[in-house]
Amino acid sequence: MKVTKMKQEILSRIQKKFPLVQKPFEVIANELGMSEGEVLEILQAEKKANIIRQTSAIFDTKRLGYKSSLVAFKIPEENISAAVKIINSHPGVSHNYERNHDFNIWFTMAVAPDSSLGLEKTIEVLAELTDADDYIVLPTLKLFKINVKLNTTGKDEKKEEVKKVVHTDIELTPLHHEIIQRAQYDIDFVSEPFANIVNELDIDYETFFNILQELQEAGVMRRFASILNHRKAGFNANAMVVWDVDEEIGEEIGAKAAAFSAVSHCYLRPKYENWPYNLFTMVHGKTTEETNAMIEEMAQEIQSKSHMPLYSSKEFKKVRIEYFTPAFAEWEEKHTTVA
Repeated sequence: MKVTKMKQEILSRIQKKFPLVQKPFEVIANELGMSEGEVLEILQAEKKANIIRQTSAIFDTKRLGYKSSLVAFKIPEENISAAVKIINSHPGVSHNYERNHDFNIWFTMAVAPDSSLGLEKTIEVLAELTDADDYIVLPTLKLFKINVKLNTTGKDEKKEEVKKVVHTDIELTPLHHEIIQRAQYDIDFVSEPFANIVNELDIDYETFFNILQELQEAGVMRRFASILNHRKAGFNANAMVVWDVDEEIGEEIGAKAAAFSAVSHCYLRPKYENWPYNLFTMVHGKTTEETNAMIEEMAQEIQSKSHMPLYSSKEFKKVRIEYFTPAFAEWEEKHTTVA
């Protein structure tokens, strides 16, 4: 197996189903007919090249008790730099982009379960601090899909089955919280990447993996996987495509949109007088032409009044939220005078 093909296969594997075992890279190596050392060498090189952004547990913000929303601000061009600095200072902002629209600054916002301000008030504070001309709050009404898996091998089908998951109830214990706090951070590409966690918590691997399984079955952990840097991995044209669909058939249309493999995120959100679009899809491609072709293919199947691709012209922030840290309370304490 040539190095390029090996690399593509490994990158595909770690995005889709990361082995939750003591020696995960040994499992991947055995599957691909390689040595563990070869797999680690490739992954370490991809990490150094910033192609792999992070490998960790991916948690569901809402299942952890956080309130969240997509938000769009209308910021005058000359104020963007200062506004972005203010927005990015909030620990609940994980993604922030400039997009090609009058509503030009798009970010995701979350507040902690014990927030003293709450979500709406926090957004109001940010709008005041940034002198935003206008803003819209776009919470999720229905989630159809959230699963970033870039087609590094070129083998993925255009459509995929999006399974409906039924979550079990769970009461989070102090040990659950301890594991969530540690599993949210990037692992090292070494033979036993979870050794530090089990040693710090003085538990065995079986207990650790059982709890991760519990968290996944409860929907608290979406999955454990690697997230790639889209552009570094060759996917240079990623569009947030918004659709104006009939609310009565929104769920049917959303399910159709989510089935496209090139779609990583698919949600229904509210409409407003100044914003008629309620179906949001993130579409990934290697070129603008490829992405636009996929959008047009989707448009043949999606019954909508209109649609619009919003390409990001600048990425200001893309990180994972750090859960159960004092940063949220500290930000709110600092900005209560504004509120």
